[in-house]
Amino acid sequence: MKKAILATKVGMTQIFNEDGVLTPVTVLQAGPCVVTQVKTVDNDGYDAVQVGFGEKKERVTTKDVSGKKVIRNPHGAGKAEVGHFKKAGTTPKKFVREFRLENVADYNAGDEIKADIFAEGDKIDVTAKSKGKGYAGGIKRFGMKSGPSAHGSKYHRHAGSNGSATTPGRVFKGKKMPGHMGNVRVTVQNLEIVKIDVENNVILVKGAVPGPKKSLVMIKETVKTGK
Repeated sequence: MKKAILATKVGMTQIFNEDGVLTPVTVLQAGPCVVTQVKTVDNDGYDAVQVGFGEKKERVTTKDVSGKKVIRNPHGAGKAEVGHFKKAGTTPKKFVREFRLENVADYNAGDEIKADIFAEGDKIDVTAKSKGKGYAGGIKRFGMKSGPSAHGSKYHRHAGSNGSATTPGRVFKGKKMPGHMGNVRVTVQNLEIVKIDVENNVILVKGAVPGPKKSLVMIKETVKTGK
């Protein structure tokens, strides 16, 4: 993997190509990101690029980049965090992630990563946290078939038999049951970049991207290409 960037999900829309074919796309505000640290095998035991994205309010830290004391947080929390960003020559960032890139030596602390790191037609993998649906039944959560819809059945949206009454007389682990749905890390592989607005750092990706609007999305060069 040689290319990666952080983005936020703006929403979905549709565009037409030169042939008049309509394509549904997800709009991603990709960067600009700042390299906050370059990790090496000698210092950290592995090679990686640490990237920061999104401005963080100075009031949630003890000191801002200018060194002025912030009275709202007098307990000393955040000094190490502010110093870490100050060392990279940038302001505090809301999101910080690491990417194990093959070309770590090409990056330096303080470098900016923008949407133009990718090109139209590139294949990417996107990772985000899916929408939380709360507590859901088996039919909604796993797409199970519902029971008869007659008035007297009393078996409309039941999940069915869960376990046998004889040996082993229990419900096996991994059984599809009602429970919390969504709010998990999801990766969708091999999506295609349809268009890039370099001036506004906007990437249009064909298809759907997990997560709600304004959520964090990690965009990485795909690990496997489709046929």
